[in-house]
Amino acid sequence: MSYSLETLEFARLLELVAHNAQTPMGHRRLLGLRPMTDRRALEQSLAAIAETIALNEEKQVSWSFSGLEDPSDAVAILKIRNASLEPNRLLELSRICNQAIFVRSAVQPEKDFAPTIWEIVEAIPPTLLTAVGKITKKLLPGGEVDDSASPELARIRRELNAQRTRLTRSLESVMRSSGDAIQDEIVTMRNDRYVIPIKSDFRGKVGGVAHGFSSSGQTVFVEPLEAIEANNELQNLKGKEEREIARILFDLTEELRENLPGIEVAVEAVAELDAIKTKVEFARRFRAVVPEIADDGTLALAEARHPLLQANLEQLKADGTTETGEIVPSSFTLTNDRSVMIISGANAGGKTVVLKTAGLLSLMAISGLPVPAKAARIPFYRSVLADIGDHQSLSANLSTFSSHMSNIASMLEECRPPSLVLLDEAGTGTDPEEGSALGVAIVDHFRRKGAQVIASTHYRGLKMYAANDPNVINASVEFDEKTLQPTYRLLIGLAGASSGIEIARRFGIRQDVIDAARQNLDVSAQEAEAYLRRLQDETKRAEDLRVALEEEREATAMKYAGLEVEASRKEKERRKQFERELAETIENFDRQSKAFIESIEDKALKNKLEKERSARKAELNRAVISKMSAPGVTAVSQAETRPVGRVSDWPSDSPAENGPVEPLAIGSKVLTSFGTVGTVEKLDKDTAEVLIGNIRMREKLANLRPAQAEQSVRGPHVSKGSPSLAKPIDATDADAELNLIGRTTAEAEYELDRFIDEAYMGSLPRVRIIHGFGTGALKNFVHHFLKNHDLVERIAFAPPDQGGNGATIAEMKL
Repeated sequence: MSYSLETLEFARLLELVAHNAQTPMGHRRLLGLRPMTDRRALEQSLAAIAETIALNEEKQVSWSFSGLEDPSDAVAILKIRNASLEPNRLLELSRICNQAIFVRSAVQPEKDFAPTIWEIVEAIPPTLLTAVGKITKKLLPGGEVDDSASPELARIRRELNAQRTRLTRSLESVMRSSGDAIQDEIVTMRNDRYVIPIKSDFRGKVGGVAHGFSSSGQTVFVEPLEAIEANNELQNLKGKEEREIARILFDLTEELRENLPGIEVAVEAVAELDAIKTKVEFARRFRAVVPEIADDGTLALAEARHPLLQANLEQLKADGTTETGEIVPSSFTLTNDRSVMIISGANAGGKTVVLKTAGLLSLMAISGLPVPAKAARIPFYRSVLADIGDHQSLSANLSTFSSHMSNIASMLEECRPPSLVLLDEAGTGTDPEEGSALGVAIVDHFRRKGAQVIASTHYRGLKMYAANDPNVINASVEFDEKTLQPTYRLLIGLAGASSGIEIARRFGIRQDVIDAARQNLDVSAQEAEAYLRRLQDETKRAEDLRVALEEEREATAMKYAGLEVEASRKEKERRKQFERELAETIENFDRQSKAFIESIEDKALKNKLEKERSARKAELNRAVISKMSAPGVTAVSQAETRPVGRVSDWPSDSPAENGPVEPLAIGSKVLTSFGTVGTVEKLDKDTAEVLIGNIRMREKLANLRPAQAEQSVRGPHVSKGSPSLAKPIDATDADAELNLIGRTTAEAEYELDRFIDEAYMGSLPRVRIIHGFGTGALKNFVHHFLKNHDLVERIAFAPPDQGGNGATIAEMKL
């Protein structure tokens, strides 16, 4: 494994990434990143970044670390038997464990969504909370041991306070009795003992032990004889306090020592999670993506940007020294078949930036970092080698050319495929013809060795090498001839002119020197340069035209989309208007029919017509809903002229199957199911509205027969398994029956109600309803229904020869 980390400024990149780390451990881990040799570890590192982004954006799960110090020393002390940690170090470890357990609890509900992150925190033992809880309970945030840390400590501190109070009062009494000998009536401390300030001139007036003088020498600090024993007792209590505190700290340390493996896991998890979060912050700032590690050897970068250059431009923009903080991105693809790209074009046009961008982003990807690009596929390189810049060294006796050759020689030895080789100005620093030939040979050697190569050049030999080999990509950096400024755009498939003379003029070379240079330029070189410039111009115009056509296509698509939306809106408005008008029509029908029915005096007829009105309104509403839900239907009237009632709609035992019958239409004469002839006034799907005399009724199309066809087959006929009219009961031309056997009560109610209404309108004196024996439920329902019907006079079981208790005779009101 060999990588040109220094040439590609990988260390500067790591400093940029690690800048936002929240913990010393995470910062140190990021600075220590290097290209990985384990493919599985690399994929896990990249997966952790992707999962963290998804957790934040989709699940609103995130973590942050604050107030954490490096716990390395504390962990090292825990590994030493019988060693105690200071309070501050105990608090450091407790904070780390607390925050680690918090992240574990936050990630646990989403462990299936983020398995890599869960793997990092899963091993953190929740039992650490017990040890951490004891520390936070016994230690104050500033590191002091709380009085409640133990009953003994609380007792000792109570005695200390009482002893201080007694000692202070004793010294104040001495000062009051000493009069002018006292410098200031303040009890102070010297050598950790309570003393009083005595004027130097009166030092003999107060007996005791002198503990020193003030800086001016005017005051001597004396411990009176009366206070010596009290001070001694105070020191004794302080010793007890220190021993009790040491015991408490040792117990807390032992508690952590027992959980040392879990603490090490927590520290490792916090360091890793902080590093991952810092990578995510870098990705957000630089609009970076998690790269895909390609298995097929493809290097594909879309809108790639050099992060160090971007950070530098952003800083310049913030300082107000430049107007823009954006860089021109580059896009290109190298494969195993087309593994070489030769970049030509103007000086200072961005060729070296493309090389450094490709190299640095490749190093970032195989080190587990997001890369600043719109999309990225990068192979798992074993080598990323670069010869960029001038390595001239006087001390090493190396010229520009020899330093390049020395570096390339090392690269030839170190190259191990899959590898990426970056050559800036291959063959430069010597005779152009020799340098060109040497550059072609070096590039081709790396290519045959299985490496992917990106080389920049001004040599025509390398340009021709790329132009003549279909497996070598010719590329150039764009130069605007009008403004004499580089655009920094990478153009694929086109060699570029160096425009050296124009660049020299832009940098201030005198015009007479420029003119002389043009005269001295070889004619063939001039023609080649002019050809390349024309080719670049044509390519730019074609690209501009493509962009304009794409914009026009998008504008046209948006226009048509707008028309579709407008048409849909108008159609909705039209349907709403139609629905409103239809609702008004139905409402008018309902109001007029009610008024007509109210004018009828015959109660039975009035009830009959009220039922017919309600049924007609319900059917009309259903028909409207059905037609409004059908595509392309704009008015109910369309159904009124549609032929219905063809032979195929009739039951199989219909007499019409013996010959063709014309379809029913409005105005047709029909024979109803109870034997009366009427005229069809309206057709609606499988029903028709028939006028019989002055009475209108609704009838299913299956029960209607054309009057002419029916005359030839008129006679008693019953369809098997369906309610129908049958043989007469006691009159040859006016009797009917209804067969309900096999029907449910819900089905029977509809058929029976309709049958009674039709019998009444047909002036039938009596009817027979066949309900069978069965469980008796259908019979009881029929009797209950007929007894409460306004059109039925009386009911009775049929005679034995007409069904007995399996049928019921109903006499109609006439």
